[in-house]
Amino acid sequence: MAKIRVGLLFGGCSGEHEVSLRSAQAIARALEAGQNADQYQITPVYIQKDGRWQPGEQAQQVLAAGVPPGMLEDEAIGSAADPSSSTTAALQPTRPAALERWQSAATVTEVDVWFPILHGPNGEDGTVQGLLQLMQVPFVGSGVLGSALGMDKIAMKMAFAQVGLPQANYVAVTRSQVWSNPCIFPKLCDQIEAELDYPCFVKPANLGSSVGIAKVRTRSQLEAALDSAASYDRRLIVEAAVPSPRELECAVLGNDHPQASVVGEITYQSDFYDYQTKYTEGLAQLHIPANVSEAIARQIQEMSIRAFEAVDGAGLARVDFFYAESTGEVFINEINTLPGFTATSMYPQLWAASGVSFAELVDRLVQLALESR
Repeated sequence: MAKIRVGLLFGGCSGEHEVSLRSAQAIARALEAGQNADQYQITPVYIQKDGRWQPGEQAQQVLAAGVPPGMLEDEAIGSAADPSSSTTAALQPTRPAALERWQSAATVTEVDVWFPILHGPNGEDGTVQGLLQLMQVPFVGSGVLGSALGMDKIAMKMAFAQVGLPQANYVAVTRSQVWSNPCIFPKLCDQIEAELDYPCFVKPANLGSSVGIAKVRTRSQLEAALDSAASYDRRLIVEAAVPSPRELECAVLGNDHPQASVVGEITYQSDFYDYQTKYTEGLAQLHIPANVSEAIARQIQEMSIRAFEAVDGAGLARVDFFYAESTGEVFINEINTLPGFTATSMYPQLWAASGVSFAELVDRLVQLALESR
């Protein structure tokens, strides 16, 4: 029987390029392990930081090395843990590069199902999903709508509100309000202080991995954080801080009948779960399953399914929560429709603790993609 040809799409034009490479390596190993090796054949396709698609030998070399061409492994790890590096902002490809993407895509028509493992903008925000949909080839994960809602924090929160999911108060902000005349910006800060108070979090609406996020406690910090976040995105969000929250996460797997994993918890010593804490070994600890009551775990699992359905999710997602233990309240934070997928990432670990091995999880995702398109 002919093997199913899986197009493994990785790299991308975001600050999470290096994380994508590590996820792709783990998925490739899983597709080549055990019974999966008899069923699947990998076609790697690497997207450079400038947007060029590289199938064939170069993609295979990058996948084997786990780092971008011309970069040593320690340099890649350093840039992945440094949100101020040049890879943090999405690169805008030149017109020739954009044209080359389509030409390269035409050379990989011998693909039965795509497995895009592109984190961040230009990867999990619906852009690549739209291109794959135009190719009329099934792909792993959410479609255009679910991916776009999962990336844009403002649209996501509106979708959550529609299904009654509790969340922290927030104020939506635009870049034009921040970079406005001296009369408008102070009024914006007055509004944020009146509605949210301090401390609060300032975030770009469309970036992942905590890039550009700041926790602020004073007016001067708020002004600086808004200016910084506006340099990353034209849409921003300012959220009220939940007092002393525990950070709990749940993984979702499925299409029309999604299932929720056991609940996990992340602990750390830093002020909040920022980019450096997230990607520097030893700064955060995963606890699976989380030490919470059965009632709280069940509530989080139910809310995870509702969130997944609210954004029209498909395949996979990780849903993050704040648990205010002193009051017993649970607030949904966000949904990630294409979470990190390394062997040590929370999503596969949650499913491993739920009885689904990494290799089985990858197989299930490919089969879900084939079923849904």
